[in-house]
Amino acid sequence: MPTLHWIGKDKVINHHREVPFKVLEHGYGFSAEQGRTKEATRSGNMVVHGDNLEALKALLPRYEGRVKCIYIDPPYNTGNEGWVYNDNVNDPKIRRWLNQVVGKEGEDLSRHDKWLCMMYPRLVLLHKLLREGGIIFVSIDDSEVFNLKFLMDEVFGSSSFQHQIIWKNKYGPGALTKGIGSVHEYILCYSKGPLSSIQANLSEEEIAKYTGRDDNYNTRGGYITQPLATTSKDDRPNLVYPLVHEGEEIWPDKQWIWSRERVMEAYTNGWLQLRKTKGKWSVRFKQYLKDEQGQLRRAKPISILNGPFNQDGTAEQVAIFGKKTFDNPKPSELVKYLCSFILNDKDDRDGIYLDSFAGSGTTAHAVLNLNKQDGGNRKFILVEMEDYAETITAERVKRVMQGFGTGSKSVEGTGGAFDFYTLGPRLFDEQHNLNEAVGVERIREYVWYTETRSELGDNTGHLAPDDTSYLLGTHDGTAYYFVYEPDRRTVLDHDTLALLRTKAEHYVIYADNCILPRSFLEAHHITFKKIPRDISRF
Repeated sequence: MPTLHWIGKDKVINHHREVPFKVLEHGYGFSAEQGRTKEATRSGNMVVHGDNLEALKALLPRYEGRVKCIYIDPPYNTGNEGWVYNDNVNDPKIRRWLNQVVGKEGEDLSRHDKWLCMMYPRLVLLHKLLREGGIIFVSIDDSEVFNLKFLMDEVFGSSSFQHQIIWKNKYGPGALTKGIGSVHEYILCYSKGPLSSIQANLSEEEIAKYTGRDDNYNTRGGYITQPLATTSKDDRPNLVYPLVHEGEEIWPDKQWIWSRERVMEAYTNGWLQLRKTKGKWSVRFKQYLKDEQGQLRRAKPISILNGPFNQDGTAEQVAIFGKKTFDNPKPSELVKYLCSFILNDKDDRDGIYLDSFAGSGTTAHAVLNLNKQDGGNRKFILVEMEDYAETITAERVKRVMQGFGTGSKSVEGTGGAFDFYTLGPRLFDEQHNLNEAVGVERIREYVWYTETRSELGDNTGHLAPDDTSYLLGTHDGTAYYFVYEPDRRTVLDHDTLALLRTKAEHYVIYADNCILPRSFLEAHHITFKKIPRDISRF
């Protein structure tokens, strides 16, 4: 498989491992009913303010392999944007490039190298967070689309490429455009693992076409009609038969698209529309907006999207804030459409939706509207590093939940709640020792994650009810103990073992020291790990 090389790649290819692990500090909770609260809402919805590389690292203990859908809208690197990336890469060339603001110098090599260095470790962490069978969408334009495709192939695997969607994002090129006017962007779509099928909700434009009304309107919505006969014939004689109506036999020109039994069911239920013009019958079936269970119709996504447009995103923002507060926000209907994708025929209206370049908060807006539309229970995680994370990103989420606008332009709130977080201290200090200031529970969560790649509390197995508080849990037949005290050093000896009562096939025990012989540990299937130097750093 072809790979992309750029100056500095060797310095960032494993850079995600060196990013310091920081804890997430809860700032406040917010709910549509109560407003802002000191207590956590525990809603599962999050807005995180902080560098998105460090924030993605901080999310790993709880969310690795759990995120269903990722949408990101990273910097397009057009040469007109000001952004700085500084992850303390030691190579002098990289340090020089990553500390400079991207200017208007044009299509120079260093600008693209810098962008690739910024994106690579973030994509690696996003890949870790995505669940098997999950999907990621990345918005981009011509400036970096080809580099991004190679980058995504390398991180996610070329076999995981689903499609490059072309999105017409503008009504027209504008009067001042010189040469060929660009009116489109791209959305690269990759999965983690194979996808047997993808479906999506209909767009607002498509929904608007369902204008037909009959007695089923209250349960199935409007309808459009489609021809019951097909112009192609593939040697299926069972689809060639007469439909009897008003004493006449109606035959298809070639064949019907449904079996006789299905056609008779539709005819009996009034789902067919039959009209006679100039002696010839036309038979069409009613395609309802909703199925018989009341769920919105879905269709196979296509590779070209004609809107919604950038102007819609700006108008949406003005409606929420009363003024333009953010340049080129994506329209929430676009992201809502992407978030509606149904993967592998699994109709799950829940799951975690992540956006690590959150901007004005469009992804949360889309998820909340999608939940309101179909009764889903999807959760969102937004990460924004800029100072407007609270005044624009989180504020938009608040207004969407509670409602916004006045008079005829008012929009009903979606309801819901979220928690606002910032990045707290590092778990390890500069000497790679545990930072006890973060608290024992945070340390325990980290240890459990490095051992099991799961969230503390997801342990399985039979725990002895009178076991010590040193027990973290059991996982795949192994019991994990963290024998740690912040005010004294701990020792693994026979007295300590007497406190550990959960039965398991194997034991992993953390302590400051161990005085038990190696032969004893091996005989009793015990692995000793010293605090903190044996705690792995992912």
